Amino acid sequence: MSLARATHLTRRGILAAGGAVGLGAALAACGGGKGKDSGSGKGTAAGRSGPWSFKDDRGTTVKLDKVPANIVAFTGVGAALHDYGVQVKGVFGPTTTKDGKADVQAGDMDVSKVTVLGNAWGQFNIEKYASLAPDVLISTTFDSAGTLWYVPEESKKKIAQLAPSVAVSVYDRQLTTSLERMWELAASLGGDMKAATVTDARKRFEAAATRLRAAAKARPDIKVLAGSASDPLFYVSGTHLSVDLEYFKALGVNFVEPPESAKKATGGWFESLSWENVDKYRADIIMMDDRTSALQPAGITKPTWKKLPAVKAGQVIARSPEPILSYDKCVPLLTTLAEALEKAKKVS
Repeated sequence: MSLARATHLTRRGILAAGGAVGLGAALAACGGGKGKDSGSGKGTAAGRSGPWSFKDDRGTTVKLDKVPANIVAFTGVGAALHDYGVQVKGVFGPTTTKDGKADVQAGDMDVSKVTVLGNAWGQFNIEKYASLAPDVLISTTFDSAGTLWYVPEESKKKIAQLAPSVAVSVYDRQLTTSLERMWELAASLGGDMKAATVTDARKRFEAAATRLRAAAKARPDIKVLAGSASDPLFYVSGTHLSVDLEYFKALGVNFVEPPESAKKATGGWFESLSWENVDKYRADIIMMDDRTSALQPAGITKPTWKKLPAVKAGQVIARSPEPILSYDKCVPLLTTLAEALEKAKKVS
């Protein structure tokens, strides 16, 4: 289920439009508070043969007699760990597309070599999970309460009884903070953080950040809109809660920012617009949600969309509202936006 197919505020309904919101938005809309960087801590690697502990972003410390071998994770987390040389046994969340290929959120994982416990919102096969004899379950969290992303609310207690969990926050903080936390987690799990591919990716990320900062400084006149599409509605994301947009904004990118009153119904994440009002905000570049749950630009046939100046100018790029938290996978997010800024024509 995708937020991109929702028309009102429900837990299923606000799964992910424009800001990777989901449960975080629902809880925030019901009065959940902010928890910026609360509960952060460093993992400790004791080697493959020794005890293991990790303090997650809920402030919870998980301690085991040995480094977890049977890891089950949200698909995007599994993809990030894969880039650091840590393989997971099972995953849940968008993993394969209808044609059996790897979903965009699966990254470079070989999806044929992992047990998929659920491929969509609300799906989580507890029997399969138990059969993996999991040592730990790892997911992200999009709220200050530490709600585990894609772990069904109705079965979370049963799931929790089978293995301890670790949460990496992607809520109300910058991308670099979440990247560092995933780095620490991967290191604690035995990842090869000195591998040439890993250290090179980090350097490329830093270079890409420098490029984006320079591009934003050179083109302060360019307005960027972060959007997501569904058949009935178009969503305009705010920058205050999403890790990628908060970071891009800190680097100087000039974003369209819906007023708080317009985002109130979604806990501050985004504003919902009818297609008749899709031109409410003027933008020179539009970043569109690249997840399979969202309607992709090539599939949008709405006349009002095609009339937008940025669309007519071909200044529409992809955005990953749920970034795979490895430096390698985040480099393209920065370079794509930097290149768009460098080449953009002022059309708004």
